[in-house]
Amino acid sequence: MESKKRVPPVRRVRCQSTASVPQFTNSPTMIVMVGLPARGKTYISKKLTRYLNWIGVTTKVFNVGQYRRDATRSYNSFEFFRPDNAEAMKIRKACAIAALKDVCDYFTREQGQVVVFDATNTTLERREVILGFAKENGYKVFFVESICDDPEIIAQNIKQVKLSSPDYKDCDKEEAVADFLKRIECYKLNYIPLDDNKDRSLSYIKIFNVGSRYLVNRVQDHIQSRIVYYLMNIHVTPRSIYLSRHGESELNLVGRIGGDSGLSPRGAKFASALGAYMRGQSISDLKVWTSHMKRTIQTAEALGVPYEQWKALNEIDAGVCEDMTYEEIQENYPEEFALRDQDKYRYRYPKGESYEDLVQRLEPVIMELERQENVLVICHQAVMRCLLAFFLDKTARELPYLKCPLHTVLKLTPVAYGCKVELVFLNVEAVNTHRDKPENVDVDREPAEALETVPDHI
Repeated sequence: MESKKRVPPVRRVRCQSTASVPQFTNSPTMIVMVGLPARGKTYISKKLTRYLNWIGVTTKVFNVGQYRRDATRSYNSFEFFRPDNAEAMKIRKACAIAALKDVCDYFTREQGQVVVFDATNTTLERREVILGFAKENGYKVFFVESICDDPEIIAQNIKQVKLSSPDYKDCDKEEAVADFLKRIECYKLNYIPLDDNKDRSLSYIKIFNVGSRYLVNRVQDHIQSRIVYYLMNIHVTPRSIYLSRHGESELNLVGRIGGDSGLSPRGAKFASALGAYMRGQSISDLKVWTSHMKRTIQTAEALGVPYEQWKALNEIDAGVCEDMTYEEIQENYPEEFALRDQDKYRYRYPKGESYEDLVQRLEPVIMELERQENVLVICHQAVMRCLLAFFLDKTARELPYLKCPLHTVLKLTPVAYGCKVELVFLNVEAVNTHRDKPENVDVDREPAEALETVPDHI
């Protein structure tokens, strides 16, 4: 008797929510950094890349300094950067060419949309090589020049970033600073800034002293416009951003998603504890933001300080599934429940939103967070995941499963190339609302398999 092979179920997808995501069908873009060492180019490169990836524009940094380190294996002194060091100049040029080849690879094989070419690019010759390469391959070029003549800013950058560079591993700090300052002098000998007249045909932004002034020239398209807007909003002032969900709500207790219920007794207790914690931080200029939903407003009111309501901070709209438990969604919309598990980031609830939609909705919030100093954002689970993913550079695959428990404050402190995170549990118990992705995400799965990761509730 011939056995029949089981045909695997077809995975149906009805929820590709890409309409609000930037779509670029024209030329890829090269963002080319320009500037002397210790001017924050790598800092800008990493922040810009993180932002573009977060809004759905596939972006990657190519740091030419790392190519140089890989090629030379060891660093001796500033002598390597002297313009009359012919052998070193040959190595540095080869590293730049190797990086450009990898850029081409990234655009063609990985279908990348934007690259950030992170190097000094301080000579006309180097920029002409890049422009020729871009023209030959049909890429757009946008220069970002960081100009800084403030000794304090430069000294702070050297201290915070450059001394931790692999170039100065196990070196005496004073000797390392002296060597790096000499390296800067080597670059100064041949540095030709972008010229407002000679280079007026190029697209660029000049950033003076980490944002005290800007000069923008020939913005070509939507992506360059967004790059300029973002760069004109970031700052390097020391500050902390506090993210917290609202206190436990009445609907949290019974496992219902969405809705607009008030706080449970434990949620109200947390609101008081949050107020005490924030007062203990002794922040005179703290700003507090909430959504328009009752549970965040009630949480903020317990702080006894002014707060600002943002509609953009409202929880993800679950559409026809609002106010339902996961068990009810599985019973009434089993196919939708499975489709969401298959691609939680892009899945859009019927008549509702996806995480991808939510990211686009939250972009103005991110822009304002970049502009502000100390802020407490009282929000919701999906919203907090999106904000956290931005600051921690998490992928779209990771974002919908980030753990953001109730009654826990996340203190985010931006550092040189990333963000320091402190989780502070305020010692008020709450239900667990986190649901991991189940192993079986097929549309024809059994209800028990669909519900295996649903957290306990009343």
